Amino acid sequence: MEAPTTLTRDTILTWPKAELHCHLDGSLRLTTLLELARQQGKLRLLPADSLEGLEEILRQVDTADSLEAYLAWFRYTVPVMQTRQALRRIAYELAEDAARENVRYLEVRYAPVLHVEEGLKLEQVNDAVLDGLRAAERDFGIRTGLILCGLRHLPESVSMRTAELAVAYRKRGVVAFDLAGGEAGHPPKHHLHAFYLARNHLLNLTVHAGESWGPDSIHQALFYCGAHRIGHGVTLEQDPDLLQYVIDHQIPLEICPTSNVQTKAVADYASHPLRQYVARSVPVTINTDNRLFSRTTLTDELWRVHRHCGLDVQQLRTVVLNSFRHAFLHWDEKQELLRDVEARLNQLLAGLSQPSPTS
Repeated sequence: MEAPTTLTRDTILTWPKAELHCHLDGSLRLTTLLELARQQGKLRLLPADSLEGLEEILRQVDTADSLEAYLAWFRYTVPVMQTRQALRRIAYELAEDAARENVRYLEVRYAPVLHVEEGLKLEQVNDAVLDGLRAAERDFGIRTGLILCGLRHLPESVSMRTAELAVAYRKRGVVAFDLAGGEAGHPPKHHLHAFYLARNHLLNLTVHAGESWGPDSIHQALFYCGAHRIGHGVTLEQDPDLLQYVIDHQIPLEICPTSNVQTKAVADYASHPLRQYVARSVPVTINTDNRLFSRTTLTDELWRVHRHCGLDVQQLRTVVLNSFRHAFLHWDEKQELLRDVEARLNQLLAGLSQPSPTS
């Protein structure tokens, strides 16, 4: 069989991939959301009672005028994620969907505190999610890691409790601690002690920063919270000295292109700074953020940055490998996975021509 002469979406689908920034409560299957709402007697909480109606309404996500408006869409998913069965199912299906597009390694993140509204304890919530991910690992051969999120708009005491939970599960599937939620008015330094607790117990750290707020948010994430990776980091370009620091220290960015357009972090794909970041050797990774709300897959995100952000095939290959290089895995595991993935990518790319991304 002859190798393809140009890069296509179907070609990217065959590539081994890793995803580092994917929210559990933003990545349900639409069919599952509707089915769970019916089963739980919560259909009234949804904006429509049919798949067609939900699909039509979900297109309005594109008209959100801010990150906060985008985050408001979680009001439809979180209410159906209050039972162990629902949490296990959603985690399992997310990993299954990722595996079906050749995602070899997936880091899933969520805020456990959002799922105790109907009596579950935080440990029960976390056990259910991990059980779903482990089952998917057995069934589909994917590897997963779980990231627990504090929420910037809640008191630091809540972040502390989440960090404690993350520490307790450090050797049971949890790979990192994160801070998520609307940035405006909620700087990372307000959760300093939670990050110190997590870091002092050898947990990996990532922080949502520089998505809807300026580079000061990134600065705080790095120097107050000790972040090893930055979630989004779109506004990094506004501070040339900080950008140089990120380059010098090879701090990865978890870029989510479609989400960044939807939240108005950037005007459109073409104006996204990720091309500049890649050209300057920032360790960019590409991610979905929320598969349901952004109506996307990792394959689609990589295809879009090739088509609309100007990344050529070799740059795209580098970006794909970055996600493995900067995964929250132990070093030996990561190197073994990287060797296998790089060999497979080289095989798939053999004979592939280098057309213009917009051709």
